Amino acid sequence: MERVQLGKSGIEVSRLCLGTMTWGSQNTEAEGHAQADLALDHGVTFWDTAEMYPTNPVRAETVGDTETIIGTWLAQRGGRARLQIATKISGAGQQAVRGGAPITGASLRAAVEDSLRRLQTDYIDLYQLHWPNRGSYHFRQSWRYAPRVTDRAEVEAHMLDVLRAAADLMAEGKIRAIGLSNESTWGAALWLHLAQVHDLPRMVSVQNEYSLLCRQFDTDWCELSMVEDMPLLAFSPLAAGLLSGKYAGDVVPVGTRRSFTPDLGGRITPQVFPAVAAYLGIAATHGLDPCQMAIAFCLSRPFPCIPIIGATSTAQLMPNLGAADVFLSEDVLADIAIAHRLHPMPY
Repeated sequence: MERVQLGKSGIEVSRLCLGTMTWGSQNTEAEGHAQADLALDHGVTFWDTAEMYPTNPVRAETVGDTETIIGTWLAQRGGRARLQIATKISGAGQQAVRGGAPITGASLRAAVEDSLRRLQTDYIDLYQLHWPNRGSYHFRQSWRYAPRVTDRAEVEAHMLDVLRAAADLMAEGKIRAIGLSNESTWGAALWLHLAQVHDLPRMVSVQNEYSLLCRQFDTDWCELSMVEDMPLLAFSPLAAGLLSGKYAGDVVPVGTRRSFTPDLGGRITPQVFPAVAAYLGIAATHGLDPCQMAIAFCLSRPFPCIPIIGATSTAQLMPNLGAADVFLSEDVLADIAIAHRLHPMPY
C-alpha cells in the first residue's frame, strides 16, 4: 500500500483509510476485529473513528462503542505504533453525546481523555472536530443552508480556545495533530489564519463527504486544499453503498445500511438512481469493478485525497482495498466527466 504525508503534520499514512463507523451496530466486535486484521494485512494503517460511533443509528447507549472495539483489538494484537488512528469530537447538537453540548477547549480535553481510555492507547494521531458549532451545509443541509455567524469575534474566540487546548494536548503527547470535518472553506481559512497569527497548532486535514455523486469539494475547497496542503479525507466515497449498485432498482437488501436508514441520510431521491446507472454503465463498459472505480476516482483528483473505505463485511472490504492499485484511463475519466454534467447534484 502506497503511503502519503498527511498534509503538513509530519505523519505518514496509508493511501486508503479504514472507516469503522458500523462496528458496534451493524458489526459485532469479532467482525470489527476481522476487518481490522484484513485492512492491516493489506497495508491500511490509517483508521478513522469518532466518539459518536457507531452509527445507523446513533444512540446514547452505544456512543463510544466503536472506539472500544478498536481498543480491544489493540489490547489483543498490540503494535500501536503500526497504526495512525484518527477520531473526532462531536459538534453541537448531537443529543446522544454530552447532551448536544458544543465544542470548547474544556470539552475537547474531556473528549480526548475519554477516547484515549476507550481506545486503550496513550495518544491519538489525528483528532478532528466532527462538525463546527456554528452549523454546516453538509449532510444534505445545503438545500436550506444559511450561515448563522453574526459575530466574527465570538467565532474567533471559540477557535482560539480550541486551538489552545489542542496545543496543550499536543505538548502532553496525547494528540499528534488536529483536523477538521464537515467544514466550509471560510471556516477552514479562519482556523488556518488564527493558527498562524497566534503560533498555535495548524489544522492539517479536513474530512468531508466526497464521491462521484457528491462533488462539493471540487471548487473552492479544491483550491484551498491544494494551496494550503490540507488533504481531504473523503468519507462515503461509495455514496453510502449506492455506487456499488446494490440498491439499483430502489431495492433494500436485508442487513444493508438502507435497511436501517431507508433514505440513506437524504441520498435517496428521484435523481439518484439514473446517476448511479450512468456510473455503473461506465464501469461495465471499461471492465471495472464499480466500487473500485468510485474509490479510484477519488484518488485521481488534483487535490490531495485519502478515501475512507468502510464495509459491513470482509467480503465487501476486500475489493475496496484493491482500489489502491486501480488506475483510471483518460477514456474512463472523460466518460465520468460527461456523466457528471448530466447528473451534477443528484442529492
